[in-house]
Amino acid sequence: MLSVAYCAGLNGLEGYIVTVECGGRIGLPDLEIVGLPDMAIREAKQRMQSAAENCGFAFPELELVLNLAPADRRKEGSAFDLAMLAAVLQCGGAIPHEADLSDKCLIGELSLSGQVRGVRGVLNMALCAAQAGFKELFVPPENAAEAAAVEGLTVYGVPSIGALADHLSGRCALTPTAAARSDFDAVPEGLDFSDVKGQKRAKRALEIAAAGSHNLLMIGAPGSGKSMLAKRLPSILPPMCFAESVETTKIHSVAGTLGGEGLVTVRPFRAPHHTMSAASLVGGGKVPEPGEIALAHNGVLFLDELPEFSRAVTESLRQPLEDGVVTITRAAGRYTFPCRFMLVCAMNPCPCGYYGSDVRPCTCRRDAITKYLSRISGPLLDRIDMHVEVPSLTFGEMSTDEPAEPSAAIRERVIRARDAAERRQGCPNGKLEAAQIRRQCVLDDAGRSVMQRAMEKMGLSARGYDRILRVSRTIADLAGSETISAAHVAEAVQLRALDRKYW
Repeated sequence: MLSVAYCAGLNGLEGYIVTVECGGRIGLPDLEIVGLPDMAIREAKQRMQSAAENCGFAFPELELVLNLAPADRRKEGSAFDLAMLAAVLQCGGAIPHEADLSDKCLIGELSLSGQVRGVRGVLNMALCAAQAGFKELFVPPENAAEAAAVEGLTVYGVPSIGALADHLSGRCALTPTAAARSDFDAVPEGLDFSDVKGQKRAKRALEIAAAGSHNLLMIGAPGSGKSMLAKRLPSILPPMCFAESVETTKIHSVAGTLGGEGLVTVRPFRAPHHTMSAASLVGGGKVPEPGEIALAHNGVLFLDELPEFSRAVTESLRQPLEDGVVTITRAAGRYTFPCRFMLVCAMNPCPCGYYGSDVRPCTCRRDAITKYLSRISGPLLDRIDMHVEVPSLTFGEMSTDEPAEPSAAIRERVIRARDAAERRQGCPNGKLEAAQIRRQCVLDDAGRSVMQRAMEKMGLSARGYDRILRVSRTIADLAGSETISAAHVAEAVQLRALDRKYW
């Protein structure tokens, strides 16, 4: 007696189909699970038996063997529970043998009461199931919204094993979950640039960063508004497209941060504390999970008080900032997570925070200042496109009633600049490779002269040269100019020159 059901597993961000075969014969009642299961799957024996009994099904009194194919691939997690119990019940006759499970994929964890609990990575598994040709997908109710975003699948939210058996037996059909309408133009509520007094130069730098997906470092005294500015950056970022939304949702689904919602439609903003470890930033674990840089994919990673992060944490950013992916190697295999994000950092210029300030004198010794600033390595600083000083506000700036420009107006300019870049080069400015930058960012004679003087005086690396070209191209796009003029290059150079004051 043989029954077959289908499930899906995860390998990093990618799903794969698992065939659940249940064979039963007369003998001492027993259940053996083979196919390289982990401890969570082995413990499913007790969950399945209790779930079946509490939903009114007699667990088959047979000698049962469950095989998870492919048998040479290690299976991990509790998402296989629903498919395994469905195969066991069909083998024992509780689910009719006529019920066709060949085009159905079943995903979910069982509770002892028979309820189906949510699992991670359902969107990833749903995409894999659709690609493999399955027509119906049965998932926990809290995961139905994300799975319904996949085209070509009829998705059912299964509350319990009893409801699944009734559906497969034809007694009471489940209602398919409709795909939710996603508002890709949504912006975070409550935080707006109109709340920020003064700081026109810093706002301009954030606008350029948003328009070209550039990395930004803000340096200033305590209370000057660095964190306040950074937290409002998502309100001026352009909307996500469907492909970006799916890619971002896959990461958050695997990490278990969706909370029953559908697709992620607002660009992520991650602001980890400076006590974090390198593994929590990059990702890690026995079976690696996405870290903060992957969770910030297509969004913003904000590191406040940058020098307070450990050297291991800040140096681990160097390769992801260049490649846009992070690869973690473990004994179980290699796991690759995309991490194309905007890095926004904020820091004080010295331990007391007032080095170079006109408001209060600095009380730090010169060697203390040097030691503090040296926590930021030259290679990391070279990967940050813009360095802007955020000065303390004067009484006049704080007390003015003049309204500041709202985020909506800035966002319109950012969207126009990004659209112009994509029409011209087929991809956003931030995704250009070095060779493409040279072709797309052609300077006139005046611009070349400005760039030459900057390289001579600032000692720019080849990477620094490319970063200034990219920022110049973004400034030109914001100005609606097809060509890069000397003024655009000069502004980009000024936004790169602040490090010479401190380092």
